[in-house]
Amino acid sequence: MDLAYVCEWEKWPKSTHCPSVPLACAWSCRNLIAFTTDLRNDDQDLTRLIHILDTEHPWDVHSVSSEHSEAITCLEWDQSGSRLLSADANGQIKCWSMADHLANSWESPMGSLVEGDPIVALSWLHNGVKLALHVEKSGASSFGEKFSRVKFSPSLTLFGGKPMEGWIAVTVSGLVTVSLLKPSGQVLTSTESLCRLRGRVALADIAFTGGGNIVVATADGSSASPVQFYKVCVSVVSEKCRIDTEILPSLFMRCTTDLNRKDKFPAITHLKFLARDMSEQVLLCASSQTSSIVECWSLRKEGLPVNNIFQQISPVVGDKQPMILKWRILSATNDLDRVSAVALPKLPISLTNTDLKVASDTQFYPGLGLALAFHDGSVHIVHRLSLQTMAIFYSSTAPRSMDEPAIKRPRTTGPTVHFKAMQLSWTSLALVGIDNHGKLSMLRISPSMGHTLDVNLALRHLLFLLEYCMVTGYDWWDILLHVQPTMVQSLVERLHEEYTRQKAALQQVLSTRILAMKASLCKLSPCTVTLVCDYHAKLFLIAISSTLKSLLRPHILNTPDKSPGDRLTEICAKITDVDIDKVMINLKTEEFVLDMNTLQALQQLLQWVGDFVLYLLASLPNQGAPLRPGHSFLRDGTSLGMLRELMVVIRIWGLLKPSCLPVYTATSDTQDSMSLLFRLLTKLWICCEAVTRAPPVSQTRHSLMNAACCPASCSFPAWTGCPSVTAWSAACSPSSPCVCTSARLPFSPAAPPPCSWMALSGQRASPRSTTCGGCTWEPTPRRSARPVRGVAVLPCSSRPTRQQPSNNGNSAGSRTACVGGSGGGCPSAALDWGPQAL
Repeated sequence: MDLAYVCEWEKWPKSTHCPSVPLACAWSCRNLIAFTTDLRNDDQDLTRLIHILDTEHPWDVHSVSSEHSEAITCLEWDQSGSRLLSADANGQIKCWSMADHLANSWESPMGSLVEGDPIVALSWLHNGVKLALHVEKSGASSFGEKFSRVKFSPSLTLFGGKPMEGWIAVTVSGLVTVSLLKPSGQVLTSTESLCRLRGRVALADIAFTGGGNIVVATADGSSASPVQFYKVCVSVVSEKCRIDTEILPSLFMRCTTDLNRKDKFPAITHLKFLARDMSEQVLLCASSQTSSIVECWSLRKEGLPVNNIFQQISPVVGDKQPMILKWRILSATNDLDRVSAVALPKLPISLTNTDLKVASDTQFYPGLGLALAFHDGSVHIVHRLSLQTMAIFYSSTAPRSMDEPAIKRPRTTGPTVHFKAMQLSWTSLALVGIDNHGKLSMLRISPSMGHTLDVNLALRHLLFLLEYCMVTGYDWWDILLHVQPTMVQSLVERLHEEYTRQKAALQQVLSTRILAMKASLCKLSPCTVTLVCDYHAKLFLIAISSTLKSLLRPHILNTPDKSPGDRLTEICAKITDVDIDKVMINLKTEEFVLDMNTLQALQQLLQWVGDFVLYLLASLPNQGAPLRPGHSFLRDGTSLGMLRELMVVIRIWGLLKPSCLPVYTATSDTQDSMSLLFRLLTKLWICCEAVTRAPPVSQTRHSLMNAACCPASCSFPAWTGCPSVTAWSAACSPSSPCVCTSARLPFSPAAPPPCSWMALSGQRASPRSTTCGGCTWEPTPRRSARPVRGVAVLPCSSRPTRQQPSNNGNSAGSRTACVGGSGGGCPSAALDWGPQAL
């Protein structure tokens, strides 16, 4: 476990900017982190801020004025990572959503209020979707065997079994409030007491059962008091929300029953279920001013002993022993330093001893540990059931051994910097912590947890997690932190091999995700960086093809025949004629009729397709240099077939409105450029299809050269070149860190290691992909119209530095590049294929 980067706001006056108390933090499946701070103005009034940070671009922090009147106590992302709940100490709950799908534009259209009652626990209702990872089947060919759907009921369903959205919260006075979001936009809110005798609730947590019920755990903060558990059932009766509660068995912490330590840990400071969708395991932490103890408990069914007298009277009792639910302690730690924060894993590995033993036997460690932060500044990763230490991180620069006794650590005179809030990523390979000074630190958690793994086994584990992200749609940025440049080629090949083993329907669903994943992987290695533009262009091509085909409508409604888009694909694949007009004869032209204004609005997309085809055909004489963009397209029959279909559509629409056709600079006024490009593209497509059927090598080369006739009747500009890449995220070492500060011009380090990012005001700059390998730095186009802060990179050492020049001799700061997240394709990279780039 080592440091990846640190975000600081040192130029903000400390008198006006301070961490909020209590500090709230949440990590979404899109690798967006939300955390809170308070801003004090000249009148000493506090403004409650919510900051949204993209882990791949940590210098670009977006701040939202939450308009909460009191301190924000809870933050919670939904399952899709696009909506955020915030709750404060006044009982107000707000639901935030992205405006126009932008991560730096948020709005709060709805919410609920329990006036004057602070919220201590908050959660979205469960949607009934639960996956299980089968580590022992990581070598299986089918994704269905590796990741299976677990039968799990939603908390509440609409007509037809659709899950109903909403949230549940617990207040400090012992109330539970539920808000339901109706499809019409109306919010149904209901509040009920957890039990008849209401008491103070200092700590609470929420979990869900497979039957659709909700379990709430509460504690009043004293270790001498029991930890109470309640079952909550939510229903809708007569268009009103109804809440039913039931008391479940409670428990006392083991440390309170030990006479030697009865009064040593007077307060319960942390109460967490080990998993949101598993209410049978709970983690408790009791603390004093200087030390803490952590206990793990499990709810089990046990037989109730029955006296022999009753067994003789009632034979039924003797045949079947009555069962009761009872809490049993699984493990406990020795005395530890005072715990300041706890983070639990989100990877859905089953918490049975058998499944955990399989994971240990296969040396698959992600998801097995939880994180404990201590007041001395250290962070421990401990086993989630046995609580045995698996890894340790020290905040000081000098690393220490795991076996070094705690008494040997130097004691500081001033207050120690420690994490007040922590969150683990969705694959448990990264940990974010926010300390008592408001500084955000990103830690990398090694998949091997310090164990020595074979290279093939390490690749297999990373591939397994990438497949999990591809199936679930989660962002995979934290996995890229552990990919070395030498692993990229092997991972891309294995990922494509596993993808081709799936059924055709599943391949169609995952087609865009695997392209985005390949692009982010290829950014990590200089050997594969030239493929990045190709993958982004394929993503953009798929988007254009889907958009244009969706505009086609059947001539006769309610026809059982195939859709016009499917029929177009089938005919273009069947007819291999090089004459575009002969292909058009077999199509129903009435299905292509569109409004004239719509056709004119599509002209720029049609121009991009035409320019892209021209560029590919112009690069054929050298059969596509591997160092030039577009090399992989010349051997991809699927993409070439898609381009043929689009050329046919453009031809038909050009007959309806000639002004929507792509514009070419031809040497002859009588030359039909569209027909020429289609003829050459068809020859190239036929050649690629022949290569798929494995003909002799000499025949393949001969066919390629026959098709490699550059359209001399059209002129085209030259391509400007490809960006360089430096994989800092894969070459991290604690020896020479880098610091992000406000700078005049960006700098691209040669091989920078774990970085300390300082988010300060200044000219916004961004690498082509920071987490995916750095590369050339450049002014980035804004993701929205709102101004945001940005940074540039400078080395923290005294070594002389220089800007990395681009291919055209200009500084790297003036290069045009694509900045896209690891979890999706960036269309701006594909747009560079346009007329200006050709």
